[in-house]
Amino acid sequence: MRRRAFITLLGGAAVAWPLAARAQQSASKIPRIGIIDPGAMWDHLRQGLRDLGYVEGRNIAIEYRSTEETPDRLVAAATELAQLPVDVIVSFGSPATQAAKQATTTIPIVMVAIGDPVRAGFVASLAHPGGNITGNTILGPEVAAKRLQLLKLAVPTVLRVAFLWNPDNPSHAAYLDEWKAAAQALGAEMLFVAVRSSDEFDSAFAAMMRERPDAFTMTADVPHQLHIGWIIDFLARNRLPGMYQVRENVVAGGLMSYGASVPDLYRRAAAYVHKILQGTRPADLRVEQPTKFDLAVNLKTAKALGLTIPEPFLLLADQVIE
Repeated sequence: MRRRAFITLLGGAAVAWPLAARAQQSASKIPRIGIIDPGAMWDHLRQGLRDLGYVEGRNIAIEYRSTEETPDRLVAAATELAQLPVDVIVSFGSPATQAAKQATTTIPIVMVAIGDPVRAGFVASLAHPGGNITGNTILGPEVAAKRLQLLKLAVPTVLRVAFLWNPDNPSHAAYLDEWKAAAQALGAEMLFVAVRSSDEFDSAFAAMMRERPDAFTMTADVPHQLHIGWIIDFLARNRLPGMYQVRENVVAGGLMSYGASVPDLYRRAAAYVHKILQGTRPADLRVEQPTKFDLAVNLKTAKALGLTIPEPFLLLADQVIE
């Protein structure tokens, strides 16, 4: 009996060990997603993943790398993720996507809120991306024209608009073309303000004010967004109305914004991650354009600027901050 019990026990252990080994092996192979510069916005991607059944630490792992707000570290951060390796890299904005593109040609990259991914060289076309990159763009049809129309509706005296852009951002050439066309069609004049790095803001904005613009607008360019508090304060001191691309800038004290819902773009990116982990090639996933746009206005800022926002504008707004 003791011998039979020993054999039974040995047999059970023989079965248990492979099961334990398989469980450990399975746990070590859960998919890994690479993210650069984690922040509050990435919560929307994580929520999108949870909605699709992914639980961080259980059936998916997320690897984070920070550039410590230093754009020069983007390539190093992306390279670290590629060398782990991760199964997918999710990148926000053109600079991070460019860094990921430099780091790998084989690991799938899901880009979020890109300006013009075709002109930036990330994809061959929206319908047929090719390569290892897909995702979504923040540009919708005639968004600049709509933004300028809304700006003129809110502040009818606007004739000359300053536009902040980054020559180092490969997507921004498309913004310049779009704003030039919109301004010409709507009888406005554009003043283009180029800022590549933080040490250029003071001189560029001083030169901008010498040209006496009536209003100001900008993109969601990451290096510029790192200085959004400074920008908002500058416009307030100079009593210059600002039209922003993302609602979060209005919450922070900007006057108004109109653009694609960035949280929605993050959530939609989760579906791309899911499809890629299920085996779909990035080359076969068309790049999405935004479907949800938000208009927001900050009446506190309007009052501080001495502006009265017309009722028709307020009726159009998705969010009015009082």
